[in-house]
Formats: sequence, structure tokens, C-alpha cells
Amino acid sequence: MTVVTTIDALDRIYPGISEAATVKEIDHLPPDYRALVAASPFAVLATCGPEGLDASPRGDLPGFVRVLDDRTLALPDRRGNNRIDSLRNIVRDPRVALLFLIPGCGTTFRVNGRAVVSVDADLLASFAVDGSAPRTVIVVSVDAAYFQCARAVARSHLWTARADPRAVPTPGSMLETLSDGRIDGAAYDAAWPDRAAATMW
Repeated sequence: MTVVTTIDALDRIYPGISEAATVKEIDHLPPDYRALVAASPFAVLATCGPEGLDASPRGDLPGFVRVLDDRTLALPDRRGNNRIDSLRNIVRDPRVALLFLIPGCGTTFRVNGRAVVSVDADLLASFAVDGSAPRTVIVVSVDAAYFQCARAVARSHLWTARADPRAVPTPGSMLETLSDGRIDGAAYDAAWPDRAAATMW
């Protein structure tokens, strides 16, 4: 295999960069960028720590990531599996990246910055849903913000293609295999809808 090992070699493969690709990257959130955040019900949060990298899906109603000011975002840490890989990483290394997706829209939005894990009582209460507040809120200081062109979404047919669920292994079947049968996969899958509904917030 021939691999690229220098920046000069990369630059020869990918010569030139357009103004449109650079002017869109700024260190704050103007109204158009705020509108992208407000429209997004789903984001991927990337963090890094001593054990390595983590990319965690985050989703809620559109606007679940809140713009506090033109350089600050806040997102609630909703209920999950309590692995808290992202939070452990942020406490030890504040560097984060966010990728926002907007269903039906090809444009994605990216933010790079530094984060803290807040337990401010008023902030937690402001994110409550059905009386249930998150245990923490991730507050991100924006270093770079920019939108991404739609090619990846268009190539993938992300908003029109649908996988056949029967062709995809279920969480239960994977857990049963990985646990050497200690977890009953069928029971896990059967219990999931009620468990999720009862623990959504």
C-alpha cells in the first residue's frame, strides 16, 4: 500500500482551496449559523481523552442545543447508558467538536471548541422536559464554526434511502453474541420500547 506521509504530498493531491471553503469558517455564531443550530434535532459530539477518542450521538427536539451567546452553546446530557465517555473526556481535555444534521437538508454545520461540564442548578432546570432535568449540561465555547457542503449527504441519499430493518442486527442479538449468551437478546429487544419510553428524559 502506498500511503501519504507528508503535508506536501497531501497538498500535491489536493491543490488549491476556494474562497468559499475558507470564508465560511469564523469564531462566532451569526444569525444564519444560529438558525442551523435551532433547526437541528441531531448532533454528533466528538471528544478526546487519555483512553482515546469518542463520538457520541446526541438528539432531541430541534433546538435542543441552545445558543447562549454568539460564542457559546449549551447542550443537555440526557439519560443514556451511564458510560459518560464524553463527560469523562471533557473533564480531562476540554477540546470538542460538534457535527449538526438537519433532516431533509443537505447542509451540515460544524463547531470546534472547548467545553466544560456544568451542574449549575438554574441551567439544569432550564433544560427540563416533563419535569425531568438533565444531570449535567455541556457548555461549549466556540473556536471555529462553519457549514459543510451537501455532497456527503447527497451521495449517501441520507434523507431518502431506508435500510431494511431485517438486514440489520438488533441490539439484543448483538448483546447476546457479545455476552456469550448471558444476555437474552430477544428479551432485551422486547423490553426496549417500554424501557426507552419510561426513561427518555
